[in-house]
Amino acid sequence: MSDLLLSVEDALVLIAGKPFFQDLTLHIQAGRKIALVGKNGAGKTTLMNLITGDKEVDDGRRWVFEGVTIGYMQQHVDPIPGQSVKEFIFSGFTRPCEEWEEVYKIERVVEPIGLKPHDMMTHLSGGQLRRAALARALVEEPDILLLDEPTNHMDLETIEWLEQYLKSYRGSLVCISHDRAFLANISDRVFWLDRGKLKVSPRGFAHFEEWSQDLLDQEARALHNRERKLELELEWANRGVKARVKRNVRRVELARSEKEKLEADKAAYRRVVSRIELPPATAAESSHNVAEFINAQKTYLHPQTGEEKIILEKFNMRIKIGDRVGIIGHNGSGKTTFLKMLIGEVQPDGGKVKLAKDLHYSYFDQKRSALDPDKTLQQNLCPDGGDHLDVRGKPRHVCGYLKDFLFDPSDAWRKVSTLSGGQKNRLLLAKVLADPGTFLILDEPTNDLDMDTLDMLEEVLTAYDGTLIVVSHDRDFLDQVVTKMLAFEGEGRIEGIVGGYSDYLAFKKSQDAPKTEPDTKIQNLSKKQPKAKEAPTPSVNAAVAGKLSFNMKHELERLPAQIEKLESDIAAMEALLANPDFYMQDPKAFDKCVRETPKLRAALEKAEERWLELETLRQNYEKQG
Repeated sequence: MSDLLLSVEDALVLIAGKPFFQDLTLHIQAGRKIALVGKNGAGKTTLMNLITGDKEVDDGRRWVFEGVTIGYMQQHVDPIPGQSVKEFIFSGFTRPCEEWEEVYKIERVVEPIGLKPHDMMTHLSGGQLRRAALARALVEEPDILLLDEPTNHMDLETIEWLEQYLKSYRGSLVCISHDRAFLANISDRVFWLDRGKLKVSPRGFAHFEEWSQDLLDQEARALHNRERKLELELEWANRGVKARVKRNVRRVELARSEKEKLEADKAAYRRVVSRIELPPATAAESSHNVAEFINAQKTYLHPQTGEEKIILEKFNMRIKIGDRVGIIGHNGSGKTTFLKMLIGEVQPDGGKVKLAKDLHYSYFDQKRSALDPDKTLQQNLCPDGGDHLDVRGKPRHVCGYLKDFLFDPSDAWRKVSTLSGGQKNRLLLAKVLADPGTFLILDEPTNDLDMDTLDMLEEVLTAYDGTLIVVSHDRDFLDQVVTKMLAFEGEGRIEGIVGGYSDYLAFKKSQDAPKTEPDTKIQNLSKKQPKAKEAPTPSVNAAVAGKLSFNMKHELERLPAQIEKLESDIAAMEALLANPDFYMQDPKAFDKCVRETPKLRAALEKAEERWLELETLRQNYEKQG
């Protein structure tokens, strides 16, 4: 097969009779992992439809290599009564699927994504339906896989699994996502839709900010040079030359036409580089703690299966004014129940939850229950009538305030039921952030948001001086806005860490070699003891005041051989994965390699860090002795 799978060249695309794309050219090569980014309305979905062929070019050429298959994750799934998850997922196959292949794909894709193959589609939640659509797209294994916001409504463990799966995916990928960390981890190219033009970065999204800023800086310099040249032309034109020959009149007309074009280009440039700005969200003063959990216990009984889940067990924690806490955990681990206990909507089964009497909170509910779908945007923002609302102590016209959240002023009279998921999230954010109070609770606020709205939300939350609790699966977002983390790990176990998501990851990596770090771990979260583990690795800090213990010396002697063995195993795995025929020859061995290689790399990193710690300690001791 040729390296080039699909090409669109010099394409013209009309929307409502007007040019939307002009001279559009793109190429998708085999194995490429492409991040597709752009502002709301830039045409990302239109571009996806061009790739699938659902949207035809009005001029130009679209070419697909013969036999190339294209798969697109469905955005809306209408469950068919009586259809199981397995039947839905395999109904998209264009060829018969043997039983062994179905079993393999269920084990490889369906179960890791958190779905049960025999569950009925009509019993799934909205988030689970999206997962089913994703699973269907993945098991088809097309040559070009198109994904639109695949991480929405996923917990972090599933997102990390999906990252690893897509990294090893043999086909090409085009992915739209607001999750910067996700895009940075999976992509090796970027398609940037900017003002009707497609700009292609030869590197992945991890380098997008630097690359795009360089392009904008070049554009700013070019605009400045055009402006200086035009000033000279207009200066000549305004001298009032007496003898106006046709050549001079034509020159004046061109200068004026260029001025109009320059002003339009400058305005377009300003729209790209401008940021959404809102006044800082400031909380009223309070002299009390926000909440205190004292030996709190909570269990959850599943309404369909009757299964009992422990959410909190002898949980102790104090949330103070000004705390900024991020919450992560598996779907169904009790994060939303915990939030509802914070506002008094749900009571503990045992123990106490003390809430401040003067608590003034705002709650972003991921189910958007605060929005009335049968009312307009204006009626939702101004429930008492009128066309003005109070935004942090200042009156704002509803149309102007909606513009801050990327709505057209005419949208004020639309019914909420006509909005997309992302638009509903933006409207709910507008409602919540108008009066965030002393305590702001956000449950999955980043779902369906574009990057511009996400940037705005990060800036507002960074400036907010009240108490913030936010549940999110967006790792970069958590690193930007929180200073503490709570990880719901199931069966009542809750891990508390000072810092953002990156700090939580570092803590988890160091758990097998525990260190005495009292300023990192949040104390008194839960009295439940973890299950018995192997004897812990001796702490380096325990030997700082004296020489290496016998166990440490023995460990230091063993580590070089252990490191060499891990390096050899990783090299062998990578050699296998480099074979393009490996998957077809032995799918189970291929799958095992994909799962085991990251574990080996993590073990190697941990072993190297441990060797460095012990060796540094040994050298320091020898210098002192």
